[in-house]
Amino acid sequence: MFYSKKLKRFKEIKHCFFSKRNGYSTGIYKSLNCGHGSKDNKKNIQKNLKLVAKKMRVKPENLVLMHQTHGNNVTEIKRMNYKKKIYSDAIVTKMRGVSLGVLTADCVPIILYDSRNKIIGCIHAGWKGAFKNIIKNTIHKIRKISSKSKIYASVGPCIGLKSYEVDIKFYNKFISKSSKNKIYFLNKSKSKKLFNLRRFVTDKLKECKVEVDQVNRDTFAEKNNFFSYRRACKLKQKDYGRCISTISMLN
Repeated sequence: MFYSKKLKRFKEIKHCFFSKRNGYSTGIYKSLNCGHGSKDNKKNIQKNLKLVAKKMRVKPENLVLMHQTHGNNVTEIKRMNYKKKIYSDAIVTKMRGVSLGVLTADCVPIILYDSRNKIIGCIHAGWKGAFKNIIKNTIHKIRKISSKSKIYASVGPCIGLKSYEVDIKFYNKFISKSSKNKIYFLNKSKSKKLFNLRRFVTDKLKECKVEVDQVNRDTFAEKNNFFSYRRACKLKQKDYGRCISTISMLN
């Protein structure tokens, strides 16, 4: 379990970037796999989610998750929709007694809190979503709810620069959008680059005038703490677990 130092200061909210430890799943999903999209035993996933809900002090049915699409859709959670299936990569709410969750396995989980207006949120920011402005869209959504905002963001555990090898096609996609994106890449070889997803996402938040802190952990490198899609592929595993990051506004 990992925490933002800045968000910990606010007593009216509870948050956590959960590791993969202390759950019920076994095998390649050991142990706190919270991913419904995985091929893990559904009963184990439910037990893991119940455990998370208990830690977050909400009822299991009030742990709100998304069906993540690597897109840029943002959904405001209200009484009428919080129990429905939500196809989104970011959710925000003013509701109390619910916990918002994001699932990741190398992508970036971002937890948000607007301290002035008591709005919480979380973002699933892989490179695709970040490239398609999921961060900007989410901040805009919060400010649409209330323009006088003071937003804090914590960038959680994700794949690190040294672990994120990409090809020239990937690199060119970013450079064609803006030559300034060169700062997010390091040369590894003639045909390979290293991509700094954490820095890319952080800069997107800063562009939106959001105060940011980091839980700077590498999901690929820390195999005992986190699930990793890329590590699972490298080990030729057929599937992978997902870690959960959550925030709730206490009643």
